[in-house]
Formats: sequence, C-alpha cells, structure tokens
Amino acid sequence: MFRIPLMRPTVAPDTGERIAKVLESGMLTEGSVTREFESSVAAWLGVDRALSVTSCTTGLEAALRALGIGPGDEVLVPDYTYPATASVVRLVGAEVVLVDVEHDTMRVSAAALEAAITPRTRAALPVSLFGSPLDADVYGVMSDRGITVIEDAACSLGAKLCDAPVGTLADLSVFSLHPRKLLTTGEGGLITARDPALLDWIDSYKHFGMEPGQAPPRFVRIGNNLKLSNLLAAVGLAQLPHLERLIAGRREAAARYDALLEPVPGASALRFAEGALPTHQTYCVRVAKRDRILSELRAEGIEVQIGSYALHRQPAFANDAGVRTAGDLPGSTEADDTALALPLYADIAESDQQEVVDALARRLGQG
Repeated sequence: MFRIPLMRPTVAPDTGERIAKVLESGMLTEGSVTREFESSVAAWLGVDRALSVTSCTTGLEAALRALGIGPGDEVLVPDYTYPATASVVRLVGAEVVLVDVEHDTMRVSAAALEAAITPRTRAALPVSLFGSPLDADVYGVMSDRGITVIEDAACSLGAKLCDAPVGTLADLSVFSLHPRKLLTTGEGGLITARDPALLDWIDSYKHFGMEPGQAPPRFVRIGNNLKLSNLLAAVGLAQLPHLERLIAGRREAAARYDALLEPVPGASALRFAEGALPTHQTYCVRVAKRDRILSELRAEGIEVQIGSYALHRQPAFANDAGVRTAGDLPGSTEADDTALALPLYADIAESDQQEVVDALARRLGQG
C-alpha cells in the first residue's frame, strides 16, 4: 500500500443499498437496472442512446465489427496508447498502422493521421489520452477523407471540446468504466454513435447476434456476449449524481499541480487542445530519467506510474506482420521514456499534492 495512491475509486454512499436491491430481485444479469444506467448516462451526455458493454476493449472491437472492418483493411492507431487500442484491430483481422504522437500533447494530430492514409484505410482510432479531448481538426480531416473515426475515449467521459461532450464528436466513441475512470462499474464500457443503426447492430452482436423484440429469439448474425450485469450497473447508477462534483474536484486538483509545478524546472506538463475541458483522468508530466524517479518516489510511498506505452516497442506489435509504422515515431518514443503520472483523484489532499511535488522537485534537482 502507498501512503499517497495513484488513484482512489469513488464509491457512492448508496452503492450497497442499490446492489442489495438487485440481489433481492433475483435478476442479476443485464436487465432493467442496466437499461436505467444506459439511459441515465445518455441523458447526462446529451445523446439519444448509450450502449453498455463489458469493457472499453470489447466495445472498440464491437465498433470495428459493426463497420465491417476486417482482413485487407487498415486502421490508423496512435503508437502511444494502451495496447488494447491496437489489439482490437488485429482481433478483427485488420492491419494496424501505428502513427506518431505530438511532443507536447502525447496525442495524435490530424496531420499525422492524414499522412498515414492509404487506399486501404477504413478507420482511424485516435485516443483522447488521459481524459484530454482531441484537436477538433482530427474529426474534420478524417471526415473530409471519408475515414470513420472511432474515438478511444476510455478516459474521457465528462470531457468537452468547445462545450461539446466527448461522445458526440466522433462517429463512434467508446468509454471505459474501469475503477481508475471518472465513472466506474468495476469493469465495463459504454458506446455512443452518430448513426443509430450502428448501435442497433452492436446491441444485437452483444446479445449473441439476437434480433431484438423477437419471441422466441431469432439469431441473425454470429454474435458474442458483452452484456453488463444489473449488479455492475447499480454501482454506476449510484455514482451518476456525483459526476459533476468529481469532475470539478479533478480539475481543481490539476490546477493545483499546475501552480505547484510552475517553479519546478524539468517537469513539463502537457498541452491541451484549444477549447478543451479535460477530465484529468491522469495528470502526466514529462521528466528526464523517468524510471529512476518513478522507482524512488514509489519507494517513498508515493504511487506514481508511467503514462502509457509506445506500442512499437512492445513484442506483441513489433513481431506482428499485421502491424506497421507510419514513418519514424520520435514523439511516441519520447513519451514512452519520459511520461510520469502523478497521484490524482477528486478528493486528493492539497498537502499530499505538495508532498508529491516536493519529492519530485528534489529528484529533479539531483540531475
């Protein structure tokens, strides 16, 4: 256990009561509680529908399948991301094209994506990394080129770009409900889409390929089981009334880090897109000698972590003939070497943040 953890999941006071009601009902699998959770999140986001799945990873895979993406197709993926973003492309049989990220944002740019397009490009899978929205031109450029955007918005529920919520900007957006995220069900994911027909397809796919509304059931496609149970949905429903407070707490904590780190040489914060309101799922800085600093801070009881992964350095992708890189990847390589995630959650104490920054500053001062 760390004295100052990287994160603390929020458990709402009435979570146990909601779970108990589900247990008493005898309906533990997906049902009315899950439907209520989906409709409540959709209303909060301002969309017509949000569809729950077992994880962001399975949601991304289902989105690719809904678009008919498979062998012979290419999907553009930022090289600096969690491996799941690229893994799902290979799981459907398509090829991954790894694209470099920007030095000062660690996110992929529209220009880099556009330069990587080939006649076989079917989709782009950009990541609104650490809860920070993508630049607006990512959506525009891809649309102009006829490329579908599936946003890996794992960290970005509640983030906005020019007052538009993430989840309304891409063709499809997929969120994570992992405990480190703003809204959690323990495990789970959510999907939104501009085209309701895509959600209809995914809804059938996640129910074994069943055609909705038929009795007895009729199976019209090969499907999977991606249902989110009533038990997990109850955990999420308990948190929904607290989301605005949690977002505000994260933004206040991030602003405190900004102020505390300003006089500290050698710790560079990331730039956000113009008009962005991030959720700050992760507060990440770039530091030299990151691995040494990470080890020493953790030994001191401060749980810091790397930011994410440069996929071209991971054996699963480096050794896969279905993965190629779009040129050199200096931005991703630098991020992989220097990104350090600091403890951040809605109710982190100011004194803990001060201790984190003081400990970081001491190590940076050692050269």
